[in-house]
Amino acid sequence: MPGLLVAISVMLWAACCSLSANAASGPPVAASDTPAFTSPPSLSKQSVAAVVLDGRELFLVRGVSAYPANKRAAEIAARIEELAADPSVSPDSLRTEQLPDRIAVMSDHGTILNVFREDAQLEKISEQLFAETAVARIREAMERYREDRSTSHLVASAAYALGVTLLVALLAYITHLFFEWLNRLLEGRYKSRLDSSQMKVLKLVRTEQLWTILCRLTNSVKIVLWMVLFYVYLQQVMGFFPWTRGLGSSLLSLFLDPLQTIGGGFVSALPKIVFLVILFFVTRYFLKITRLFFISLAVGSMRISGFEHEWSMPTYRLVRMLVIALALVVAYPYIPGSSSEAFKAISIFLGVIFSLGSSSFISNIIAGHTLPYRRAFKVGDRIKVGEHIGDVTAIRVLVTHLRTVKNEEIVIPNSIVLNSNIVNYSSLAQEDGLILHTTVGIGYEVPWRQVHAMLLAAAERTEGLLEEPEPFVLQKSLGDFAVNYELNVHCADASESPRLYDRLHQNIQDVFNEYEVQIMTPAYESDTPEPKIVPKERWYAEPARPPSAAESGE
Repeated sequence: MPGLLVAISVMLWAACCSLSANAASGPPVAASDTPAFTSPPSLSKQSVAAVVLDGRELFLVRGVSAYPANKRAAEIAARIEELAADPSVSPDSLRTEQLPDRIAVMSDHGTILNVFREDAQLEKISEQLFAETAVARIREAMERYREDRSTSHLVASAAYALGVTLLVALLAYITHLFFEWLNRLLEGRYKSRLDSSQMKVLKLVRTEQLWTILCRLTNSVKIVLWMVLFYVYLQQVMGFFPWTRGLGSSLLSLFLDPLQTIGGGFVSALPKIVFLVILFFVTRYFLKITRLFFISLAVGSMRISGFEHEWSMPTYRLVRMLVIALALVVAYPYIPGSSSEAFKAISIFLGVIFSLGSSSFISNIIAGHTLPYRRAFKVGDRIKVGEHIGDVTAIRVLVTHLRTVKNEEIVIPNSIVLNSNIVNYSSLAQEDGLILHTTVGIGYEVPWRQVHAMLLAAAERTEGLLEEPEPFVLQKSLGDFAVNYELNVHCADASESPRLYDRLHQNIQDVFNEYEVQIMTPAYESDTPEPKIVPKERWYAEPARPPSAAESGE
């Protein structure tokens, strides 16, 4: 099956090329003694141009700065086309006429071109021979021009184009069948082996991935073949018709010229590219060495007097930014195209956009790099920023992440953090303990000593609080209707404060209920006739303990 498909493809392709060659050759031209044109000497493209008619090059002409060669060649080609399109003009009417400084190629309708000595020098022949050769080529071009546009030739060209189209379509279909057969063959022979294989390589790459890669590879080869076939098809079909023959002959250059330009630019920029590559690797390894140095400072294997280890990685990021900026400054003149006006205009445009739209972005970056030097908090601390309270989970370049006690994530821009007052509940908790405090209002009729004792008893019942320093009570104020007592206790873990507050409040309620003391005193408009005083015998009501005689000084 594959051998038959390949044989049919080769036969069809040979027939296609034969048809295209016969159609493009046109009517036979009589042999001439005119010598073949050779390549011109080494000249600039601006000073030499080809006279082209229907995509066929006739001869070369030179130009001067005031009359460029391409413009001269285009005008000569236009005059030849005008004569060829006029059936009343016979090709045999072309002749040459010797003038003092040139030889004119003439027709009954006027001058077609003037042959100068510089034109003949292109082919290293005499002016007369160049003129005679030009006359022969123009006659040939006129005859072929008329033949290509004749009804019989156009019908034949259309038939050839149709035949080539069918053949190419058949070739494309055969190519498709061939690759379908190839995929089935590969699937039957190798996919089952991949599925059953237990090779160590397949632990990293799954069987489906290998099979997908193989299928995509075969499909890519098929698409490339189709593209080549389509290109050849376009070139052959366009060559059948005089109006598209020039485009067909230049199809390859449409693809190769950009590649040639890119390749030439790459070669010319190669020394600069080598410099940029070397600069890249030097910068990269310098940053690696710098990173190792600051990591050593961070883990404590190296020390610098007065330099905190928390500053190591933020300082490394600042140094890295400065090194990269310096490398970019050094590399800028060596970037290909950096001296062009377009590159400069784009750089200015991007700079304006960046400066107008990134003020907050830059401020957040600067704040993110300077926050560690404030030593206000670190990851894991419980802090308060503005109205937000939470544990610090991440400190990034642009933002700081907090997690609240409700398991909510709060993202705060670093510029706001930098400009806000920070309350850190964790920084001193491990050393001196974080003080938790709560306030209760008790009526004046309750002895203050009893209230102190009950609050301290509630603190003793609360698990998780520190025994040292000891809890203490402050009488914050003597209000209009109650005395405000503040209980202060210590804890070592700020993240446990919500649970400790909950237990502490429960124990305060239990203790006050046990001793039948009302916590909240309702507001009222008129006072009772009884004075709100505590008799001396009730000064040390339970659970308060009266001082001993030694303590009281009696």
